[in-house]
Amino acid sequence: MNKNLTQNRAEKILDIKRKIVGRGLSYAEKLLFLHEADDEMNKTHVAGRDIIKLYPDRVAMQDATAQMAMLQFIQAQRNKSQVEATIHCDHLITAENGNDPDLEKAADTNREVYDFLATAALRYGIGFWGPGSGIIHQVLLENYAKPGLLMIGTDSHTPNAGGLGALAIGVGGADAAEVMAGLPWETTFPYIIGVRLKGRLKEWATAKDVILEMLKRLTVKGGTGCIFEYFGEGAQNLSVTQKATITNMGAELGATSSLFVYDDTMNAYLQNVGRYGDAEQTREFSDILKQDDVCLREPERVFHDIIDIDLDKIRPAHSGPYTPDRITAVSDFKELVSSEKWPEQVSAVLIGSCTNSSYSDLYAVAEILRQADEKGLKVKVPFLLSPGSLRIYETIKRDGILDTLTRAGAEIQAAACGPCIGQWNRRDIKKGDPNTIFTTFNRNFRARNDANPETVAFLTSPLLATAIALSGKTAFNPETDKLTAEDGTGFMLEPPNPPSLPEKGLVESKEYFIAPDITKGAVDIKIDPASDRLELLKPFEKWDGKDFANLPLLVKTKGKTTTDHISPGGEWLKYRGHITNISKNMLMGAVNAFTGETGHGTNTVTGEKGVPLYKLALFYREQTGGFVIVGDENYGEGSSREHAAMSPRFMGAKAVITRSFARIHEANLKKQGILPLTFSSPSDYEKIEESDRISLVDLSGLKPGKPVKAYVTRRDGSRIELMLNHTITEEQIGWFRAGSALNAFKE
Repeated sequence: MNKNLTQNRAEKILDIKRKIVGRGLSYAEKLLFLHEADDEMNKTHVAGRDIIKLYPDRVAMQDATAQMAMLQFIQAQRNKSQVEATIHCDHLITAENGNDPDLEKAADTNREVYDFLATAALRYGIGFWGPGSGIIHQVLLENYAKPGLLMIGTDSHTPNAGGLGALAIGVGGADAAEVMAGLPWETTFPYIIGVRLKGRLKEWATAKDVILEMLKRLTVKGGTGCIFEYFGEGAQNLSVTQKATITNMGAELGATSSLFVYDDTMNAYLQNVGRYGDAEQTREFSDILKQDDVCLREPERVFHDIIDIDLDKIRPAHSGPYTPDRITAVSDFKELVSSEKWPEQVSAVLIGSCTNSSYSDLYAVAEILRQADEKGLKVKVPFLLSPGSLRIYETIKRDGILDTLTRAGAEIQAAACGPCIGQWNRRDIKKGDPNTIFTTFNRNFRARNDANPETVAFLTSPLLATAIALSGKTAFNPETDKLTAEDGTGFMLEPPNPPSLPEKGLVESKEYFIAPDITKGAVDIKIDPASDRLELLKPFEKWDGKDFANLPLLVKTKGKTTTDHISPGGEWLKYRGHITNISKNMLMGAVNAFTGETGHGTNTVTGEKGVPLYKLALFYREQTGGFVIVGDENYGEGSSREHAAMSPRFMGAKAVITRSFARIHEANLKKQGILPLTFSSPSDYEKIEESDRISLVDLSGLKPGKPVKAYVTRRDGSRIELMLNHTITEEQIGWFRAGSALNAFKE
C-alpha cells in the first residue's frame, strides 16, 4: 500500500470506482485502482483492450537484468530513483563446489559487474543486496512484500510476492527505468480470473501440485493478459510460502500476475520475519484489503472466469519434460517412463529456486531424510540444495535442519538461483549423455539447467524430489513404493508435516545489504571502457518515416520459442550488461522452421547455408537495412529478459510477426522500437517461405486497432498480401517513431 495513502483517501477512490463499474470490486481491482494515475481516476477500463497507467510503490531488479535496467536509467538523466528500489545479486553465482567457494569465485569473476551495480545503487539511492543475500523473490518476501503493495520487478517470477497479498508484476528493464525516473507504468487492463479454493492439502500433495493442476488445465499460454486472484476457505488453509509457490509459477501460465486475498496468515508471516510495523499497518487497512462481498455472493459479476479447485482432491504430480504444462500424476508416471523410454535411474535431484526454497520446504525435506536416516539410508544420487536466502540458511542451521540435510548427503549451494537458470557447472554427466533429473524449480526447457539437450528434466515438489533422491529411481512413488533399509527390510516413507513458520522466527541477517542513502552526493559509477561485460548504451536510431520495404526474413521459428531460445542464459549471463556481446547469442536456441536447424539459417542474398543467425543478422543489417523475424505461438514465453528484444533491435530487426506473443516479451519489443505484429489469420504463418521478402506499408498511418498491411514477395516475383494485427497504443506509436520508449521520454 502506498505509504502516503490514508484510509479515507483509499475508501473515496474505491467508492468512485464502484460507481463507475456498477458493482463491488475484487481484491486485484482494488490494488490496481489505488495505484492508478490521478488523471485516469474517472475512466472505465475494458479488460484486454484499454490501457491503465499505474504508479508502483517499489521496483526490484536482479543482477542479470539490473545491468541493462540501470544502463537505461542512466540515459534517463535523473539524480535519484523516484520510487523505492533494490538490486539483488542472485543470478551470476555458478553452482560448482558449494556455498563458500562458489560465492568467493562469483565475487572475483563478477567483480566489475557487482562494482557497477553497487556504485549505481549508491549513486541513485537504491538498496543493494550483495551476493550471498539470497534469491531476489525470497528476499523481497522477507523484507518488502506486503498486502496492498504494487511492485514491478525485472524478473518474470516477481509475482512470488502475491503469496503475501502484493500485486507484483514482472517487466522489462526499460519499464523499471521509466518508473524509477518517475513515469507511470502502463499495461493493458487485465482480465481478473477468480480461483476459488476449498479444502486442505493432504499427505504428499503440496502447493506445487496446485499450480501444476492450474498448468494442466490452462497450459503455458492460458493466463496471458490475466491476473489470477486466489480466495476461499482453502486459501486460508495455505501458509504464505505455500501461497507464494503458487503465485510464483503463475508466470508459467503466462499470467500478468497472481495473488492471494489478504488473510491472517499474512500477518503471522510479517510478525515471524520481524516486520511488526508492516503487520500493524496491514491490520489498520484490513477492511480495504479484502474482496467486496459480491465476490463471494455473485462472483460471476466480478470475475471474467472462475476456476474451482478442491485441495482435498489434489494429488502429487510431476511436470515435464521440456515444458511446464506437461503434467503427469505420480500414480501414472511409471507407465509413462516405460513408454517414453526415459532413463530409469535418476542422475541428480535439485532442491531450491525461488519456487521451493522456504524454511517450510527445507524442513519437509529434512523430515523425510530423518526417516531414512533412522533406517541407515542416505540419498543415492547427487542432491544439491539451495536455501532461498541467507536468513533461511541461518535459521535451518539454528534449528538443526542443516545437520540433517548434510548428514543425508545434501550438497549445500549458495542462496542463489544457480542451476535453475543454467548456472551449474555440472561434471557428473557429459554433454550429450541422456539422463534424468528432478528439480523443485519452475522451468524445464530443454538444456536450461545444465546446457545438455539430452537431459530429461522434471519439475516436482520438494517432498517427491527427496523421496526420489533416496530411491534413485525415476518412477518411484512414495505413496505406493517401499525403500530398502540398511538391514534389507522394506519400509514406507510417511508424508512430512512441516510447520508453516519457524517456531523461533526467521533469523535476522542483512550481512550483504547496503541500504540506500539519498543524502549521498556524486558517486562515480564504475564502468571500464575496455570491459567485455559492461557497455554504455547508445540511443537507437529514430524511425526515418519510411515504410519497411523488401526486408529479408531472418528466420521463421518453429514451435516453442522462449526467451531462453531467443537470448540464452547460462554462460551468456556474464554479457547481460554488454549489448554488443550478448547479441552474439541471438536466437541461438530457436528452431528454424525450414531446415530444422537450431540457431542457424540461410543467407538468401548469397545462398550460403548454415549461417549462425547473429552473423546473418549482421549481414542483413549492413546490406539490406534490416530484417523481419517470424515466430510461432506464444513467442517469447518465459523470463522477462529484455535482451530478447534489445538484441534483435541492436542487430537490425524492424518487426517480429507471430501467431501470438507472451505478454512481457511483446511489451519489451514495443519499448525497444520493434513492431510486434500477429497474423490476422494464424494459418498465414504457414504461407511464409524462406526466401520471401516482406514489406510493411502505410506505417505513417499506424494507428491503434488498425491492422498493418504486409506484402510478401516470392523469389519468382509473385506477391501475396497479409493483414497483421497489433496492440500498439497511441503512446507506443510514439515510442516506435522515436526509436524506443526511452528516446521518446527524453524528447
